[in-house]
Amino acid sequence: MSTAAPASPDRSKAMRHAASMLVLRDGPQGMEVLLMRRPQRADDRSAGAFVFPGGVLDPQDAALHPFCAGLDDAAASLCLGVPGHGLDYHLCAVREAFEEANLLFAYDSTGQIVRLDDLGDEVHRQLREAASYGGKGLAHVCEMLGLTLAVDKLAYCAYWLTPPGLAKRFDTRFFMAILPAGQTAIHDGVEAVEHRWMRPGEAADPASNLTLVNATRRILQSIAHFASAQECFDHARAQRNIALVMPRLAEGPRGQRPVMPEEPCYAEIARIDPDGAGHGRYALEPALPVRLSERVWRVTANNGNVMTGPGTNTYFVAGADNTWAVIDPGPDDPEHFAAVMAAAPGPVKLILTTHTHLDHSPGSVRLREATLAPVWGRVTAVADRQDPTFRPDHMPEHGDRIVLGPDSTLRVIHTPGHASNHLCFLLEEEKTLFTGDHVMQGSTVVINPPDGDMHAYLASLRALLDEDLDWIAPGHGFLMPRPHDAIRLLIRHRQQREAKVLNALRALAPADVAALLASVYDDVPERLHPVAQRSLMAHLRKLEKDAVATEADGIWALR
Repeated sequence: MSTAAPASPDRSKAMRHAASMLVLRDGPQGMEVLLMRRPQRADDRSAGAFVFPGGVLDPQDAALHPFCAGLDDAAASLCLGVPGHGLDYHLCAVREAFEEANLLFAYDSTGQIVRLDDLGDEVHRQLREAASYGGKGLAHVCEMLGLTLAVDKLAYCAYWLTPPGLAKRFDTRFFMAILPAGQTAIHDGVEAVEHRWMRPGEAADPASNLTLVNATRRILQSIAHFASAQECFDHARAQRNIALVMPRLAEGPRGQRPVMPEEPCYAEIARIDPDGAGHGRYALEPALPVRLSERVWRVTANNGNVMTGPGTNTYFVAGADNTWAVIDPGPDDPEHFAAVMAAAPGPVKLILTTHTHLDHSPGSVRLREATLAPVWGRVTAVADRQDPTFRPDHMPEHGDRIVLGPDSTLRVIHTPGHASNHLCFLLEEEKTLFTGDHVMQGSTVVINPPDGDMHAYLASLRALLDEDLDWIAPGHGFLMPRPHDAIRLLIRHRQQREAKVLNALRALAPADVAALLASVYDDVPERLHPVAQRSLMAHLRKLEKDAVATEADGIWALR
């Protein structure tokens, strides 16, 4: 049952409650769905788009309750997860299919779905007159022909809420039904000026050049794999607890677009722009400062690649008197340095580094020279792939609390694994953890021995599960919600990869790293195998430390 149930549909003026109907049939090349093209209207964001028959709830929907068959309001409301008036949504979908598409989901006096095509011309004329704007309506049709509405022939299949920030917002329930025998779709010429039966995949394909609203395209894509109308309908009928889908509007390099809940930027947009005012971004754009909270800003370096994802994030954290701490000044890049200086909300008084890899700490040299702020971070004895220019003024210890101001405190958490000197910084007042490369969005990090240590990495991850966290601010990616879920996912991924290492050792050992790599990372493109080999070595060294595996002259075996 949805946790975001709206109030009774006739109570809200800000939100338009609506219902829509996916009508399916089997065509010569597979399942087809009915699409109606909306007319061109200046005040309609969906003007000219192909949509499913549907519209907003109307007072007459409640008046249709006595004509329903097979479903009452209590059962309909339970199905939709609303406290009441659930039947109104079902009836709205039936009514709109009748008014816009000439399809009538109704039983005749014998209990069979009425065959409209078999009725005479005069009855057809009366039906279209009743369906027209200002006509007598569907209740009159039921009385005239002795029909009951077949709401039990509908399957509830989707729930969409249009994004915040729009002048008109729609709370829409989508239903599915199979085209009744003996009925032919006809567009009404007013709410729909054209109709087409199309295979869902074909309709959703941009090559078809159909104008589709986001919800229509996504729903079409979700059903495109079904072979038949009955198979699709049966699947919809079996669904329970339909999840609410609410896109959010965001700006970016290609202008404004809706962002879907599964996209990496969605949670951040919901946090920083809950009302759809336009503050959220769907891309991490180099040099563009983004305000994440009252205390935190972010600017991203233009160094995106296979290792750094969308680029390295530099964060500003507020202190007293509009002074700021910088976390990870980024690579030695004049353009990023200029962007950091331009984005600074106030004087920089402290520079912090999570670790000394080349995309995180080298920028501290220029920033220290420009601001005279001290640099805090830890060093490592390993020189490979490390920043040779890093010279900290202070090396913080695990548990240190950096009081930036009366309501801004960073706690130092030593998290070795990706690097032996890796630190995370917890902004206690916001329960936000700046993770550098310890936790990245959308990717696992490379653990590169000897400085990288898989045993230490997993221990550091597990230790973070004891922290009170609300958000992760990664070194690469957007703000991440549900930190503990993300951390558990990383641990599980590493455990699964270790299991593959053990399986490969059982099957192939004694074997060298190249033979093990092909087996353990068979799910990774070969072009990434040189990088994957570093993490493989980390897994092998962990198993060696656990006294599970042994190595001699580059050949690995189980102990």
